[in-house]
Amino acid sequence: MPTEQQFLVALLVKIGAVAALASILVRWNPVKRMLLREERTLRQRLQFGLWLGGIFAIGPAVRILAGYQAVDLSLEGALVSGLLGGYVAGSLAGLLIGLPAFVNHEILALPLMIGVGALGGFLRDLAPEPEDVWRFSPFVDLSIYRWFRYRRRGPSGAFQMLLLFACISLEFLRVLLAYLFGPAKLFNLYPRWPGVEPALIVALYVATVISVALPLKIWNNTRTEMKLDDQHRLLMQARLDALSSQINPHFLFNTLNSVASLIRTDQEKARLLVFKLSTILRRLLRKHDTFSPLRDELELIDDYLSIEVVRFGDKLRIVKEIQPDALLALVPSMILQPILENSIKHGLASKVEGGAIHLRAAVRDGRLHVTIEDDGVGIPPELMNDIYDRGIGVSNVRERLHVLFGQQFRMHIDSQAGRGTRVEIDIPELKDAKHQLQELAS
Repeated sequence: MPTEQQFLVALLVKIGAVAALASILVRWNPVKRMLLREERTLRQRLQFGLWLGGIFAIGPAVRILAGYQAVDLSLEGALVSGLLGGYVAGSLAGLLIGLPAFVNHEILALPLMIGVGALGGFLRDLAPEPEDVWRFSPFVDLSIYRWFRYRRRGPSGAFQMLLLFACISLEFLRVLLAYLFGPAKLFNLYPRWPGVEPALIVALYVATVISVALPLKIWNNTRTEMKLDDQHRLLMQARLDALSSQINPHFLFNTLNSVASLIRTDQEKARLLVFKLSTILRRLLRKHDTFSPLRDELELIDDYLSIEVVRFGDKLRIVKEIQPDALLALVPSMILQPILENSIKHGLASKVEGGAIHLRAAVRDGRLHVTIEDDGVGIPPELMNDIYDRGIGVSNVRERLHVLFGQQFRMHIDSQAGRGTRVEIDIPELKDAKHQLQELAS
């Protein structure tokens, strides 16, 4: 006959077992995906029931084989499966959970666990909102307090009290059935020695409530973290889209101004400029990726520079020194064009004799190094202090690099008045698998 201390230790082990089991399960990516998914197909519900049912069935199997009762989480597992997966998942999980006990001649275990799983699905359907299932708290006193304190604030509080009542009622039903038909027909942890303290009985029901609420709370924390990660990713993408939309109109308006200036003086050049611009716009409209291989960016740069060559003629010279390995490296889309535009507009346009732009790219030590250097008029020293706050192009490029790479990028601008400007960009090397395969095939 177990003592009171042994009984309390068994309840603590039961709570510890369910907490450990929930923490281990949430580390598996398939379980994470199933927990995050609210709407499931029939196949997904069956998979969900098989997963949870098979895992929670380990408890009664260990109890039967090893004789240690505290690890049996059959009722709690069936109810949680129904609450999270619905009727189908709950019933299937209850079937698997009750099967080891049924094989051990505990004939009431199988129908009870199937019924508990189905009841969990029914309670899930009663939830005013899907998130109300996840809000069930293991702190029973707080649940009761909130019910009486905030009962006029809607049906969510009533549903929390319904879940609490369901946990207590199902444990009472298990105890009652074991009392009526004998403990050999249905396992339960109810203390059976004479003169049992009422506090021990209360502790049994509290342990059942905690064993249901604890996995919900642990898994909900993981769901919240995953949702925050998704929201952060979407926020970063929206920020990048906003920055990209800032670049494209800026480039478009500048080019259209060039076309307007050429219409009266050189209509043939204006026509060629419009044709080149339409080629660039078609390319931009087809691209929606955050990153592009440097090779693709250089093709876009060629189209852009062909526009500038039409405007400046032989006064503009372009020199490229691109390492072959760098062509496959991924760079943020439209990251080079604004810098080149600044070099031409602010560095070379005012020079009567024109000038040259050197574009270099190389991969070293797992990082991509890109340098854009011109021999234009340079930037006056008094303007260098706030260079990133002046104009759209440079500040936009730096902001996009910061959003994408955090502290793992370097952008440095060095300029000397009358001698030119050099912009250096250093980012982690990222490779595009599709282009790597194409390179190997060729």
